[in-house]
Amino acid sequence: MKILRLFAAVAVSGLLGCAAVDLRDDDVVVKERAQARWDALVKGDTRAAYQYLSPTSRAVLTPDAYAASLRQGFWKSAKVDSVTCATKDSCDAHVTIEYEFQGRRNKSPVREAWIREGSEWWYLQR
Repeated sequence: MKILRLFAAVAVSGLLGCAAVDLRDDDVVVKERAQARWDALVKGDTRAAYQYLSPTSRAVLTPDAYAASLRQGFWKSAKVDSVTCATKDSCDAHVTIEYEFQGRRNKSPVREAWIREGSEWWYLQR
């Protein structure tokens, strides 16, 4: 009986441990994070967008320097159309951005790199 209880406890703890692991495909996770980053940029929330930069980028770029490098108010909308992952640790997000230039709205494709560091996906600032 003790062995059965021990087996049940191990099985339950194993199932609970798996619940914390993100089982979604990498392209789904990257698409979600890329869209959240662009949503922050469109809103002008540079502090939120900064949080998606890779740890290496954040180590050399302050939040204020990042904000100063951006044209705030430039982007009007952004939609992550697709994500392709060349390796298990690198993906490209394909984004259509809408911006205003000389009083006209324009759309343009953008490709951005995302990398996995540790267990999380990060935007690679180039």
